[in-house]
Amino acid sequence: MSRLPVGSMREATIDVGAITANVRHLRRLTESEVIAVVKADGYGHGALRSAVAAVDGGASRIGVADVGEALLLRKGGIRAPIVAWLHAPGMSFLEAAAGHIELGISSFDQLLAAAAAASADRPVGVHLKIETGLGRNGIAPEDFARVCAEAARLERIGKLRVIGIFSHLSNTSRDEDLAQLRAFQDGLGVAAAAGLAPQLRHLAATHAAIELPETRLGCVRLGIGIYGLSPIAGRSSADLGLRPAMTLRAAVAAVRRVGPGHGVSYGFDHRTERETTLALVPLGYADGVPRQASGAGPVSIRGQRFRVAGRVAMDQVVIDVGDVPVAVGDEAVLFGDPTLGVPSATDWADAAATINYEIVTRIGPRVTRRQVSA
Repeated sequence: MSRLPVGSMREATIDVGAITANVRHLRRLTESEVIAVVKADGYGHGALRSAVAAVDGGASRIGVADVGEALLLRKGGIRAPIVAWLHAPGMSFLEAAAGHIELGISSFDQLLAAAAAASADRPVGVHLKIETGLGRNGIAPEDFARVCAEAARLERIGKLRVIGIFSHLSNTSRDEDLAQLRAFQDGLGVAAAAGLAPQLRHLAATHAAIELPETRLGCVRLGIGIYGLSPIAGRSSADLGLRPAMTLRAAVAAVRRVGPGHGVSYGFDHRTERETTLALVPLGYADGVPRQASGAGPVSIRGQRFRVAGRVAMDQVVIDVGDVPVAVGDEAVLFGDPTLGVPSATDWADAAATINYEIVTRIGPRVTRRQVSA
């Protein structure tokens, strides 16, 4: 059985080769330019390593939520175009412009702020976001003509370069997504009438990029899929040709043989049914293990799958392993690549009544990330 490096108690291994392979696979599948999304520290995998791996797989652009994330990637050596689309009210874009960060624009005021950050020889690259029904940020359809007209004027005088127009789907149903596509196409018509000819149109994230080819439009924004996780109910990573990049594991810290009726963890929600062995695994909700998965979260030890016994605590979980000869130092895998016989992040999401995005993104900072390439 595998053991963690000496002195290591808990870690998440990040298979960067999997990220590269996933991007390459999805790029071929969609026959589209790929914007690889590495926001939220690469969905918990590490933004810089994820960006490098994605570019290696053929991504032509990197996407992040905010300018701070983009600037960290620039400082880390990423030279590919980076687009950031969520901004604080009244934010200055001078630092973003100096770092050649492309800006997602969701309002007339943001458009003017982007133009104000331009220099005599450096227009600011922007992507205009139109609201197509998700109810989040984006330029309202009734304001889009005015924004496009001003963007075209600013482009003519060298202040801006309109690189893309984009929106985001709800993934509610095929009909709902196609309705959003029609609204988006209406917006493209408005932009063309204003004289804009953007290089990119991007609407589909991983779910639609796979399931709804009509929404690919030559460019897709891929987030969860590049980390090897499926966003589609009833279809596994393997079904989609993806390989999960993160494995969360810890070394068993203690074992205890107890008799029947022994209480386990806070509240004694679990009591042993017979003589058994309890294994202590040093991962808890402070590390991102969802407390909602108490009594249900799967853990693999010595090639066998068990469930968390009782409540997830801040720093640890207890596993009732029965008569399996578990020893201190044995590897306990909470999730990884299920084709290797371990639980998946989706298994944990199901146990916690959430989604696999949240499981990987919430892994806390005291969990050491170790980069590997299978």
